[in-house]
Amino acid sequence: MADNWVESTAGDLRRWAGEHGETLDEQGVRVLLGLVHEEMGLAGPGELTPDGLRALLLEVFPETVVAAGEDVPAVLDALRKIVAYLGKTGAVSEPAAAALAAEIDRTGPEFAEMVAAVDSEERQAAAEVIGGLIQADGVSLDDQEAVDAWVRGFEELPEAERYARTEEYLRRAGELAVPPVRPVPRAAVAAAARGSRLTSTILSLADWTGERALTEHDTLTEADAGAAAAALGLEVPRRYGQMEDEGELERLWWAAVEANVIAAEQGTAAQGPACDDLRSGDDEAVLAAWLPLFEAIVVPGHDYVDGLDAVELVQNEMTGVLIHLYEQEEPTEPEILAGALLGHIEEAYDLSDTEAMAALVWDALLLELATLEDWGIVEPSGDGCALTPLGVWAVRELLLADGFTAPLIGELAGSRASELIEGLTWYRPEAADEEIGGWLAANDPKDAAADLLDVMRTGGPGARNLAAAVLHRIGPEAAGVVRAAQEHPLVSPYAALWLNAVGDPSGRELAREEYLWVFVDTVAGMLETAEPEEAVEAALIDAPPEAEMKVMVDELWRTQHPGVADVLEALGAHHPDKATAKAARTAAYKARSAFQGAHRGV
Repeated sequence: MADNWVESTAGDLRRWAGEHGETLDEQGVRVLLGLVHEEMGLAGPGELTPDGLRALLLEVFPETVVAAGEDVPAVLDALRKIVAYLGKTGAVSEPAAAALAAEIDRTGPEFAEMVAAVDSEERQAAAEVIGGLIQADGVSLDDQEAVDAWVRGFEELPEAERYARTEEYLRRAGELAVPPVRPVPRAAVAAAARGSRLTSTILSLADWTGERALTEHDTLTEADAGAAAAALGLEVPRRYGQMEDEGELERLWWAAVEANVIAAEQGTAAQGPACDDLRSGDDEAVLAAWLPLFEAIVVPGHDYVDGLDAVELVQNEMTGVLIHLYEQEEPTEPEILAGALLGHIEEAYDLSDTEAMAALVWDALLLELATLEDWGIVEPSGDGCALTPLGVWAVRELLLADGFTAPLIGELAGSRASELIEGLTWYRPEAADEEIGGWLAANDPKDAAADLLDVMRTGGPGARNLAAAVLHRIGPEAAGVVRAAQEHPLVSPYAALWLNAVGDPSGRELAREEYLWVFVDTVAGMLETAEPEEAVEAALIDAPPEAEMKVMVDELWRTQHPGVADVLEALGAHHPDKATAKAARTAAYKARSAFQGAHRGV
């Protein structure tokens, strides 16, 4: 059957090689023929042209196959055997076979360079994933013996389990990422920590307590608690609406104990080592002592049972509220915080009366925000509230300790282009623009352009799109570097667009097939980080009118891009125009048919 030509050709080639005393990498041959059939849509190997062979090596193979630099000679040898077989058996003419062989010789060095670059990036990425898995299991990367033992154990796991664990790690790594924030000078953060009312209240509590006897549970006696509350001005509980925080002194006490500001053990209290650190003139000592205090205050960890005071319930969940504030560019209104908080509480706890709890949560949240404001952690801003610089620093430190990716604006200025592009994934548009500006200012324009073009050659669609966007921030002084990169199939259309934009004489209009390829590449890049509906919505902002869009969709399935079927399926599911969506679904079927047909014919 026509759909089974890969198997039949591989079998014929095996017999031909045997008859001529040739060694043959049969698996490698099948991979290459499969790419020609499934990814390039050719009806047989005889349809392969020099241009198609170049696209196979420089575009299709790197996008589809994971290979190491050491595999290149075997790949090229298998391809040469295929070409020799085609010429000797008359599947293509001798001149055509000679042209294909010459293209292999011409493209081979560039192919080897590309595979080596991709292999290096993949090895680095794999090492980062393995390192993350090791650390997630509580193994220090500095303990080589423990690392080696972990690796041996991981390699002994069934492949399916290794894959599942890696997938789960990557999923969590994506979830454990927050947008970048602007750094605050350490001296300013330390000054804020010293001036925080949380610091002064805790130190006052430690000074008042001094050395004294405690209860068997290492708490102040009832009489001492009353006296301490009066001395600290806490005898009248904080109140908002229906809620009253009668446990503030107890909360401060346990925070002071957990942060070693007060040493409480065996029924006796004394000042702990962190007490002097909080008073220190050394910024690092102050921050090192203040952070555990902050963590103890905002992560109380009450055991909730139905009927627990709503104040304690809200305090239990304040880390989520603080992270929400951390992630926002603008101050957040209390109503929004309360809605999100209540939704989480309803999912996390078994509440007997959700409606009554909603009113209590609202009052308790406002009471807690007022407390955190008094302690210098949050501040009012317009109709909402935001973290203070001290609060931003403290929340980020806790996020980092919990394994989050929490970048700072400006920290990518000295990075390589590949690190810049990878890091920008977590940036909001305004912050990304600032980060890109800092990176460009720190790099020579020609060097920056060359590094970005390397990313475009070796990265996926998302990296290529972002690198192209950064490249457009560079002026005509980099024209020579961009002109030299035009021959690479993954770069050529983007280079043409850039050269046109800077008014370079070598600029040209994109051919129709290049324009379609860039559209597919752009949407494929969006699909890497966005939901299909969001990617389609973003792609249609600059799309042509509906009539032209439908014509374009009808043509897209022929585009030689590995992601074309996924792009068409996304358009088919989410394009607002029914006719265009239907055309996209039909085109997606055509794009998938070669692959499906191959499986039906086996």
